[in-house]
Amino acid sequence: MKVLSAGTTVIMAECTSLQFVSPFAFEAMQKVDVVRLASLSDPELRLLLPCLVRMALCAPADQSQSWAQDKKLILRLLSGVEAVNSIVALLSVDFHALEQDASKEQQLRHKLGGGSGESILVSQLQHGLTLEFEHSDSPRRLRLVLSELLAIMNKVSESSGEFFFKSSELFESPVYLEEAADVLCILQAVCRGLIKNGERQDEESLGGRRRTDALRFLCKMNPSQSLKVRGMVVEECHLPGLGVALTLDHTKNEASEDGVSDLVCFVSGLLLGTNAKVRTWFGTFIRNGQQRKRETSSSVLWQMRRQLLLELMGILPTVRSTRIVEEADVEMEPNVSVYSGLKEEHVVKASALLRLYCALMGIAGLKPTEEEAEQLLQLMTSRPPATPAGVRFVSLSFCMLLAFSTLVSTPEQEQLMVVWLSWMIKEEAYFESTSGVSASFGEMLLLVAMYFHSNQLSAIIDLVCSTLGMKIVIKPSSLSRMKTIFTQEIFTEQVVTAHAVRVPVTSNLSANITGFLPIHCIYQLLRSRSFTKHKVSIKDWIYRQLCETSTPLHPQLLPLIDVYINSILTPASKSNPEATNQPVTEQEILSIFQGVIGGDNIRLNQRFSITAQLLVLYYILSYEEALLANTKTLAAMQRKPKSYSSSLMDQIPIKFLIRQAQGLQQELGGLHSALLRLLATNYPHLCIVDDWICEEEITGTDALLRRMLLTNNAKNHSPKQLQEAFSAVPVSHTQVMQILEHLTLLSASELIPYAEVLTSNMNQLLNSGVPRRILQTVNKLWMVLNTVMPRRLWVMTVNALQPSIKFVRQQKYTQNDLMIDPLIVLRCDQRVHRCPPLMDITLHMLNGYLLASKAYLSAHLKETAEQDRPSQNNTIGLVGQTDGPEVTREELKNALLAAQDSAAVQILLEICLPTEEEKAKGVNPDSLLRNVQSVITTSASNKGMEEGEDNLLCNLREVQCLICCLLHQMYIADPNIAKLVHFQGYPCELLPLTVAGIPSMHICLDFIPELIAQPELEKQIFAIQLLSHLCIQYALPKSLSVARLAVNVMGTLLTVLTQAKRYAFFMPTLPSLVSFCRAFPPLYEDIMSLLIQIGQVCASDVATQTRDIDPIITRLQQIKEKPSGWSGICKDPSYKNGSGDTGSMDPDVQLCHCIESTIIEIINMSVSGI
Repeated sequence: MKVLSAGTTVIMAECTSLQFVSPFAFEAMQKVDVVRLASLSDPELRLLLPCLVRMALCAPADQSQSWAQDKKLILRLLSGVEAVNSIVALLSVDFHALEQDASKEQQLRHKLGGGSGESILVSQLQHGLTLEFEHSDSPRRLRLVLSELLAIMNKVSESSGEFFFKSSELFESPVYLEEAADVLCILQAVCRGLIKNGERQDEESLGGRRRTDALRFLCKMNPSQSLKVRGMVVEECHLPGLGVALTLDHTKNEASEDGVSDLVCFVSGLLLGTNAKVRTWFGTFIRNGQQRKRETSSSVLWQMRRQLLLELMGILPTVRSTRIVEEADVEMEPNVSVYSGLKEEHVVKASALLRLYCALMGIAGLKPTEEEAEQLLQLMTSRPPATPAGVRFVSLSFCMLLAFSTLVSTPEQEQLMVVWLSWMIKEEAYFESTSGVSASFGEMLLLVAMYFHSNQLSAIIDLVCSTLGMKIVIKPSSLSRMKTIFTQEIFTEQVVTAHAVRVPVTSNLSANITGFLPIHCIYQLLRSRSFTKHKVSIKDWIYRQLCETSTPLHPQLLPLIDVYINSILTPASKSNPEATNQPVTEQEILSIFQGVIGGDNIRLNQRFSITAQLLVLYYILSYEEALLANTKTLAAMQRKPKSYSSSLMDQIPIKFLIRQAQGLQQELGGLHSALLRLLATNYPHLCIVDDWICEEEITGTDALLRRMLLTNNAKNHSPKQLQEAFSAVPVSHTQVMQILEHLTLLSASELIPYAEVLTSNMNQLLNSGVPRRILQTVNKLWMVLNTVMPRRLWVMTVNALQPSIKFVRQQKYTQNDLMIDPLIVLRCDQRVHRCPPLMDITLHMLNGYLLASKAYLSAHLKETAEQDRPSQNNTIGLVGQTDGPEVTREELKNALLAAQDSAAVQILLEICLPTEEEKAKGVNPDSLLRNVQSVITTSASNKGMEEGEDNLLCNLREVQCLICCLLHQMYIADPNIAKLVHFQGYPCELLPLTVAGIPSMHICLDFIPELIAQPELEKQIFAIQLLSHLCIQYALPKSLSVARLAVNVMGTLLTVLTQAKRYAFFMPTLPSLVSFCRAFPPLYEDIMSLLIQIGQVCASDVATQTRDIDPIITRLQQIKEKPSGWSGICKDPSYKNGSGDTGSMDPDVQLCHCIESTIIEIINMSVSGI
């Protein structure tokens, strides 16, 4: 027997006849059940004597009358036993002195070493230890045993915990075994120390096995503590055999047949838990146990495997025929199978056993015996009932066959597996309909078959590991036989594709439905191009599945659409370019959006979910993008897949759907971002930043407050009533104003039915006398509608704002017309140009159609890239220049777009000019800048301020501001537009407006030097005038350098220009020099020198009129030398009006007078400090 005390290890007499405390006796002692104790036999009672004597002699904490009676009964029970006297004597020693001597002895042995013969507890022995023990009294016996134990403990500490043999004369003598045991019981041992100091692998050594046996006997004595001890074993990762042994003992005691046994749960938890350290520790136990040749019934591993095998055999069908069932036999009785199935109450246990064996073989490396392999195969190929647990069992069995194909070793077993797989295929539909589980094992069969056909063995391994719920090593080579069975006997590729199309789609497919679904199978078949190879149409199945979707979005839907689009456009092989799938028809697409397109009541008319509509929208946009991206490849194959018509795209409410998707981003996963990417690429006019900002305002807190103010009156107004109110506008504005105000409380989707009435009556709002509030409300409603139906709204608005000409039928423009020629938007009624609310709408549409035109032309260029390529290449006839025509087409497209944008800018700038009527009323084109300056200037009169305020509040001023905002956006988006417009030029009267009203005009400083260098005199004049205004607005170092360049250029031109050109150039540019001096005083000297030089040149050209010119030249010299004396000369009316000489028609004379006025203005400005 092996006895352990506080972690020490000794070897006692090997005595197989020793008796141990039974659980019955231990429980009776623990509960002090006197009746049960009295029923014990003398040998059983002898084992409990030390505890019972201590109980009877020690002062109890319980002072109740009942314990006093029990104590009397215990004393009566002990009175007849002779050994009680010796135990009483052992308990009567001075334990305090004994403890002190034991501590001193420990210190002494630690200093001198374990081999020292000195002892404090006992003096030097005269005889052997056994004789001394026999002749000694009780106190000395305690000291002898304690001294021997301390010697052994010191030896253990020196051996670093390794197991060793120690011969002990006292403990090996059977004669004194009972007395020694009594002493040990009084000294007390603990279990945790035994476990903590135990071996990591207890089956590997004699010491480990002895330690395991001792603890196992202790737990048998008190079974209630066995699970706690087992928990300590796992916590310390020591003695794995003890943990299994305790579990086996507990399993036998619980005797549960139907439920999952504690052994299965315990071992599964060790191998499939999250603690990698525990998993490695127990896996090592399994591997080491298999390597030992001694695999007898005494081995804990053998006992565990035997118990698991018994449990497995206990749930196998009792009646099972091993013969192969012929198809004819099955067809005779379709509802009765000669294979008896698993009982429903055994299915869960069978699944747990399968997972456990997978973990033992895959993680711990267990090699099954022939008997285990046979029984496992019998269990895996059994047929469970059609329940969710049955579906799970079949999936686990199938994956276990794939993971451990070595279980199938004989032809009979292989045929059994084939029959079972055939049964799976046949019963899959019945299981799915009966169990109510959407993700059935039929989809897994299809998926594995497709992986085998496409040789994606790694995907099969991932699928197996995912289903089993564990990461195990599966060699691809082990799947070769299964691959042959699947691809040649059960699932040929043609059978797979034909079967896949007949699989019903998953109803309400969403991410909440987990497992392997039909969509996974279809996806893999599309990737491998099986449908096109075998000419099986999959379009209808995909369309039905897209219609049967809901949120949250299933992650496989977007990859399915992408691979489906690829199978439509790209043939399966070059040899067969027609081997492609069919696209979804336009009629099917329109049916998806039925109810949304109608616009009467979106929520009531929708037949399909928003998820289905968004997925179809994603399909259309991705299809069109892929079609354009593969244009060259398709042209090389001489294929031209059909593109969806523009009329179809016009009927799909793209912006409305995108807005709906924005509120469902969490449920839609990556669909919303994918749609935004496609939209920005193909429909940039639907991604205008202003629209997104406006949409945030419409859908924010203000919208919630408006909904709270919504009354029944607002809901009751119909489009017909709105039309009647518009008809009464010439007479009364009250009714239409009231209805429009109520409509502002409605949401964007609720406003859709009013869109046509609202736009068709815009022309009436251009008549005089219409209140500004009505116009602003219409603008507000239009902007709200623009968030849900922009393209349709734009077309209706453009057609409604056409100029009404008598006897001329108005043309109805389409979306395509407006994308080809965006300038149609500006061919509206001229009254719109002076109606700011409607002009705001017009500019919004113009910006959108300019962006749409760019996308349209880019797409058109890609679509027609290969149409005329062969003929053009032949005309060039040069090697290496095959890309020449395409580059030319790209340049032509860019030139067309630049001309289109610049034309739009020029028209808008022209609108900023006052009309003849406005000029007659005294409106100046540069009123914006001058009036702003007059308001700011403190010296301005009150009258000037009033005039400025009047002009600032006019419609022209507001339209100018709107146009400047749009031009600023266009210049920022593409600075080349600003360069092109200014190289073209525009009326100089607009320069104060454009420089002050367009913040991005500073970019002109980059190309003004290039503009000044142009040979045309008009462009040079325009550049200097533009620069003069920019210097005032942006007094920057860069402006100074460009201004200095301009002054130098003017000086150079003075020497090369003829008299006529000199007059034409300097007359409009001399006032710009004043602005240069105002912005940059350091240029004063250079500019004054230039002016004197110009005057001298002019004077030299009129030698015949020297007497008239000399006084002017003299004055110019005096002004330059003494400017302070001429500072107030500009106040003289004669100089302001140009003295009598200015009446001369001679250009040089006029230029001289202009020079004089310029110099005086510069001097006056510098002196007054302005």
